[in-house]
Amino acid sequence: MPNDSATYGEVVDLFCGIGALSHGLMRAGFNIVAGYDTDTRCRHAFEKNNHARFYVRDVADLTAREVSAHFTGNGYSVLAGCAPCQPFSSYKHRYKEEDPKWSLVGEFGQLATEIQSDFVTMENVPSLVNYKEGKIFSELYETLEKAGYRIECSIVKCEQFGIPQRRRRLVLVASKHSRPESLKPQSKEAATVRQAIGHLKPIEAGMSDPDDSLHVSASLTDINLSRIRESTQGGTWRDWPVEMRARCHRRESGMTYSGVYGRMSWDKPSPTMTTQCFRFGSGRFGHPDQDRAISLREAAILQSFPDSYEFLPQGEQYRFAEIGKWIGNAVPVRLAEEIGNLIAGVGTNHSQSMLSDE
Repeated sequence: MPNDSATYGEVVDLFCGIGALSHGLMRAGFNIVAGYDTDTRCRHAFEKNNHARFYVRDVADLTAREVSAHFTGNGYSVLAGCAPCQPFSSYKHRYKEEDPKWSLVGEFGQLATEIQSDFVTMENVPSLVNYKEGKIFSELYETLEKAGYRIECSIVKCEQFGIPQRRRRLVLVASKHSRPESLKPQSKEAATVRQAIGHLKPIEAGMSDPDDSLHVSASLTDINLSRIRESTQGGTWRDWPVEMRARCHRRESGMTYSGVYGRMSWDKPSPTMTTQCFRFGSGRFGHPDQDRAISLREAAILQSFPDSYEFLPQGEQYRFAEIGKWIGNAVPVRLAEEIGNLIAGVGTNHSQSMLSDE
């Protein structure tokens, strides 16, 4: 199911999930030819929105021959991926040191060296650089470098790329041609929550928009409904009367943690979308002026998914935990598009230099 309108080359997306990285690269002009993931439930979203085939496979079991078979030689070849980031995140204390997921970064690097695609790109959390004293990332970098890749790696602030969200990400782009430049911020003023979701219909907690089943918000308990009514834009649980506060926030040890039970501000970027972004009590995920948590559609838009992005087949019941996980783990589509533009620029310059040498 290729996207024949693409002009720059072909992409195979490992750890593709619902296809956010692929979608951004497609918008930049690339043809997505395949995506691999172990979550079978991601198939519909990936295939529907990216016009490519979804394969249920563990990256650790893939061979270079299998992946390389997707590249037809129609433009530059790109191997893309975002290994599961939980073992490297700031919440890594929740996971055991022997968590095997870290090895997927090494598997990705080894596949890249065997496939020898024109470009390799990876997006992840910034703390991957320091995970296990920097060993995992250093080994990936050295593996690619020894394979002849020229590498650019940077930590970017998503709000500087037109994304209405405060989010820091590690972006690696490796090229068999000239070394890529670093990603350059696209805007001095960050996009705001109002600009992103202000056009959506008002809904109540626990209700949905009849015209968009993804524009649905989680129900609130009576106490949380009372709490959010006491919350101000950009505020926290400190806005509430003491008797409304959770017990942990009444204790001295809980007084310093203000990152939960908050409302977003209309005229600022949102906080980082997490897998729990639909829950009022799990972050600053309260709607700026409606008495509810943000909807799944609003969370997706704040991750720069298009309004029309389809996550499940029409009529299928949404599960908040499932969709929230997909959205929170996704690469912001707009950032993926900028990565694609960067790769396309390197490819175009290389093609032009080859022509001038003839």
